[in-house]
Amino acid sequence: MDESIWEAARASRGWLDAANGTGQTELTCRILKLTEEAGEASAAWIGLLGQNPRKGVTHTREDVAAELADVAFTALVAIESLGLDAQTALDVCAAKVRSRLSGQ
Repeated sequence: MDESIWEAARASRGWLDAANGTGQTELTCRILKLTEEAGEASAAWIGLLGQNPRKGVTHTREDVAAELADVAFTALVAIESLGLDAQTALDVCAAKVRSRLSGQ
């Protein structure tokens, strides 16, 4: 991934730290933010499918992708907020997945 993604995640963490502090309550809120973002991705998918008859089709695949990207970025910021390196954590996760796939 482009280095700017990791820099943006670290900068977002720093901005949140300065604005809201770094205590356990703040960390909890950053982790819970993932649920909020995932809900928005779900809502966009429902809107794409037109599952709400009153609203009809309200979203596009691009809208869903943007919401999923918000989930991914929010997760990177949460990892950084744990005091860990998000790039390393994601690399470890990808290696685990590659290992599973190669073992099939």
